[in-house]
Amino acid sequence: MALSDLLYPDNPKRRQELIDLHQELLNCMSTNFCATNELAGVLNEYLGCTITHIQMRESSTVKENCDIIIQAMSEIQHQVQKIDSDMKEKLEPVLYQKLYDIKEPELEKIAIAHKIFSIVLGEVTSTAGMVAVKLLSSNLIMLTVSKLISLLAQIGASVLGGISITILGLGIEMILHAILGAVERNQLLTAVRSYETHLAEFKAASEKYQRAICEVISLVRQQVQ
Repeated sequence: MALSDLLYPDNPKRRQELIDLHQELLNCMSTNFCATNELAGVLNEYLGCTITHIQMRESSTVKENCDIIIQAMSEIQHQVQKIDSDMKEKLEPVLYQKLYDIKEPELEKIAIAHKIFSIVLGEVTSTAGMVAVKLLSSNLIMLTVSKLISLLAQIGASVLGGISITILGLGIEMILHAILGAVERNQLLTAVRSYETHLAEFKAASEKYQRAICEVISLVRQQVQ
């Protein structure tokens, strides 16, 4: 038993909490990588986008991996804004407003969007219009993307940002050293609270993001069948 554990008997419990929270954070990040790639795949296949798929880098830090997701999400935002600009430019103002009017039937919106994508991209499936309408007329995905970008930036800038995502394989003492450089009780408590605060918000925003993407993917699959 380390001297610090004799001085602060609750340290072993705090250490395990840190490790568990770190793993939970990485699991959540990994799921977001997958969800972002799924959305990028749909945009690339049906709307003519060229968004690069991303992958977690096990040799990099939490911040570096946060930056990878932020870049991909920012590109998704840019592409959706471009789609919106194309619609606005090529549609009569009345038709463009219909895309955002909650009272308008969705099938009519899809028909409008499909017509534009047929002009812009040439031969396209009806799925293109559906995907465009889902992204434009509902702000859910773009709102969750904005929220996640903000939270990822906060995590990257926090005490968590400099930790390697593979640190768990190096053992308890190494993760503590990487996070704190020491094992004093107050530092452990600070680290645990930092994880808990960031993780609670991050998980909630991630779940909304993933649900929104699942809804789009589900609609795409129904159209294809």
